[in-house]
Amino acid sequence: MRTEDKLPASEERRPDLARPRMTRTRFWLLGTTLAVYAATVIGVLTTSWLVKLDWQIMLFRPYKQWPEFHTLLDYFVVMGQRGPTAVAVAAWLGWCCYRQRTLRPLLALGTSLLLLNATVGAVKIGFGRLGPHYATTVGSNEMWGTGDIFPSGHTANAVVTWGILAYLATTPVARRVASLIAAGFAFGVGMTTVYLGTHWLSDVVLGWAAGVLVLLALPWLEPAMARAEVLLLTLWHRMREGWAPVPLPSGRPVAGTPLATPRAARDDELPAREPVAVVRSGGATGRGPDGRPHHPVRQHTVRSERTPVTPVGSRRPPHADRVPRATTPFGPSGASRGRTATGG
Repeated sequence: MRTEDKLPASEERRPDLARPRMTRTRFWLLGTTLAVYAATVIGVLTTSWLVKLDWQIMLFRPYKQWPEFHTLLDYFVVMGQRGPTAVAVAAWLGWCCYRQRTLRPLLALGTSLLLLNATVGAVKIGFGRLGPHYATTVGSNEMWGTGDIFPSGHTANAVVTWGILAYLATTPVARRVASLIAAGFAFGVGMTTVYLGTHWLSDVVLGWAAGVLVLLALPWLEPAMARAEVLLLTLWHRMREGWAPVPLPSGRPVAGTPLATPRAARDDELPAREPVAVVRSGGATGRGPDGRPHHPVRQHTVRSERTPVTPVGSRRPPHADRVPRATTPFGPSGASRGRTATGG
């Protein structure tokens, strides 16, 4: 396996996702769903008993038979709308991505929704079937018009959006519970659209089949999702490296760096001379080549050439019993100095 084809750690632990195998159960599910899909399309195109059943339910008008459920079902059908359900499921899968350190849950959701839009949207536009509220002829299949309800988008979206939780479950028990919840939401949303009169029953049946086919096709797209995850993580790391602050060079060179190591002079290179400040007469300061002022050189005397300084007065602290000295510190002789001291 090449480097660019390596899978994330979470995928390497689950090789069945990278190389999906056609098990017997999966084979029967895929075959049965394709048969239901084809039979529904053929039954509507040929205006068979399925179209007659659609008209019987439409003329029965369930929303008038049980009006007390109308308000509740108006809110419940939101569970099949793509916007609210995708945001809610994406928030949960985003938390799973954070905990598992992988983008696979969000990539699986995005891939399934893109596949759902491409397949269901193309079939809707291709058939152009009108809804029950816009039907023109009783008993007709209302095909090739300006409608876009065949298959039911609400039903298919409910199958895919809630079924992706069962697809991403990591334990068999969690997968069974999530499958039951997804089946309940898908069935309830489909029958609610029939109750409200926004879809024919055949639209809902085809929506169920379309959603199941999208989920069954996801394992074949796992290698592409793994490569997309590697590409996205690589781009993210490159963007983070580009956003990282560049360290500024320090003012002092570090020992061992080329700035701190003196460069050896070459044989043909002349020694560089340092500029000397020019001292102008009169004590004025000159300016060097770099434009900075240079002070004149001052003459410093040697310590032995300095003039000694004699302190003035006595350093002894004054005392009340001490006799003050005479004005002249040194007399003409020692006798006179003694007389002066005793004759006072």
